[in-house]
Amino acid sequence: MILRSCYRMLLAVAMFTLATTVLAEETHQGKETLLQKGKYIPDIGTFMQIGSATPAGYTWDGKTVFFRSSMSGASQIYRLTEEAWPYQLTTFEDGIDFFSLSWGGDMAIVGASVGGSEQSQLYLMDTETGRTYQLTDAHNIQFGSVVWAKDDRSIFYRSNEENGRDFFIYRMDITTSNYTKVFGDTAGVRGYIAIADLSQDGNKLILYNYTSNVNNDLYLLNLVTGDYQKLNDDDLDVLYETPTLMPDNKTIWLLCNDNEDGILRLAKMKVGSPKLRYINDGWIDPKWEVDGLGFSRDYKYMVAQVNEEGYIRMKIRETESKRELPSPPLDGMLGGGLFDQTGSCLISFHGPTRAPDVWRWNPRTEELTQLTFAIYAGIDRNLFTDPKLVHFTSFDDLEIPAFLYLPPDYTPGQPIPFIVHAHGGPESQFKPSFARNFQYLILNGYGILAVNPRGSSGYGRDYMNLDNYKNRKHSLMDYKAGVDWLIENNYTRKGMIGIRGGSYGGYVVLGMITEYPNLFSAAVDVVGIANFKTFLENTKPYRRALRESEYGPLSDPEFLKEISPIHKAHLIKTPLLVIHGENDPRVPVGEARQILQAVAENGGVVDSLIFPDEGHGASKRVNIIALYRKQVAFFDSQLKATAQKEKD
Repeated sequence: MILRSCYRMLLAVAMFTLATTVLAEETHQGKETLLQKGKYIPDIGTFMQIGSATPAGYTWDGKTVFFRSSMSGASQIYRLTEEAWPYQLTTFEDGIDFFSLSWGGDMAIVGASVGGSEQSQLYLMDTETGRTYQLTDAHNIQFGSVVWAKDDRSIFYRSNEENGRDFFIYRMDITTSNYTKVFGDTAGVRGYIAIADLSQDGNKLILYNYTSNVNNDLYLLNLVTGDYQKLNDDDLDVLYETPTLMPDNKTIWLLCNDNEDGILRLAKMKVGSPKLRYINDGWIDPKWEVDGLGFSRDYKYMVAQVNEEGYIRMKIRETESKRELPSPPLDGMLGGGLFDQTGSCLISFHGPTRAPDVWRWNPRTEELTQLTFAIYAGIDRNLFTDPKLVHFTSFDDLEIPAFLYLPPDYTPGQPIPFIVHAHGGPESQFKPSFARNFQYLILNGYGILAVNPRGSSGYGRDYMNLDNYKNRKHSLMDYKAGVDWLIENNYTRKGMIGIRGGSYGGYVVLGMITEYPNLFSAAVDVVGIANFKTFLENTKPYRRALRESEYGPLSDPEFLKEISPIHKAHLIKTPLLVIHGENDPRVPVGEARQILQAVAENGGVVDSLIFPDEGHGASKRVNIIALYRKQVAFFDSQLKATAQKEKD
């Protein structure tokens, strides 16, 4: 009773204080407060604390859900049951890299690395208590692609421990930590090898062998005999994705782009015959790429993620009857599809104005349940804005897709400060997912153009290959066309335009301000490439071959020099901010230091933010907040003065 009385007293005081504050605001502002008008916008640090949750695992009995979230400040794994509050299972200082749940659900393998190194080590975890045991301890070696054996006594994984370059496949007994190599370095099969699927009987593995980002081969390994066979037979750049070996051990469902349109489509093949049969039975519109394909553990259901020009839709059907089942009645970006024995599945749902959360959907009963609830850090998400899909033509009349974000109070024809966003990859695709920093910038008067130039995935093989090797700068010309389109349509003007990008997008930033020195008034390069020769020489050995196939080989130094912004740094007039992680294994921090030194020596305006405890981007919340605060302050200082003059 005493505690209850105290609680009531505190509540009364809080309500009185709130009422007094609101009354004071109404007196100053009128009947509507700033909060009610939606004019109060917290700083970027608050926006970056908006939460998220994505599915990580699901027990077959449907009683336990595992999800991944950064609510603690770094990406960790949580357990969720109907009877209990979400329980945090992992507490790694730098967060986790991956999570693989055992068949029984009582154990998991967690991959974790230190300081952004990406050299993931393997940890065995008890999913009831979160207790972990370190299985590997070799911090110059990367472990991953983990699949549990059917008896839950051993795991299969890949590792580059043999030479630091090639990934081979190993089997480890988790009771002893003893392991043996089961595949690799046989008849020239080496390089970037990963596990794609384990057969229902547990005796066979389907393996990927990537020779570039646009080409791979499939192998079937017999774990009992050690024999293997190559499943495909082609001489072109072809992708074979998400293969599933059916219980007959003969039929393989997969996605492939070995067709006249070069689009990843649903297909089947038979073990022993490389011939593909594309499935065009009305379930999926053939004009769209399929991003993902999966099956329930009992193979009763299949689920596909369809990429409708950046928007991801979900399709579900019965495998045997091919009867389509209802998709979740959610309008946004849908992913996941982990099934339990009842036919319910976990899905991830988010969109431009909604943070990611985990939902459960039963396509038979059409019962939909939200399982996690991301916090919005006190920000009304009704203030958020959806983008518009637009298209413009480039120098060669190629049509380029992009997403246009405008402030909610935008006046047509009134130029505003704009930021051009360059995605990484380059074989990637900007999708209208939830972006906290986008919504902050939009609410603070910026427009954003997120371009999917040639070289992007999602639009077919031909489009993805248009920027390869000698055509590298053609993708830069697409960004130039996008800026011209913005100006021609009176969205913005010179002096008000900035550009930013990360990884390959960072190269785009440096490429644009050297190829078009008078186009931008602010540029932010995040973990970008400045010198392709030093980048290829210093990137981790296991990445080099894949990168050379995209950008050009080290054996062609003159071409690498010609496309490298570092050799044109004297042309840079644009104020530049460079952000990098000291431990970046992909694009080593030397790339940042080269461009910083060159611009400074040439008398340019340049600033930097180098994180000593990060790698290819920031993963810790405190660093993420610092990164975006720096960006916002930089863009405000360089772009908003011109915008204010326009208003005056």
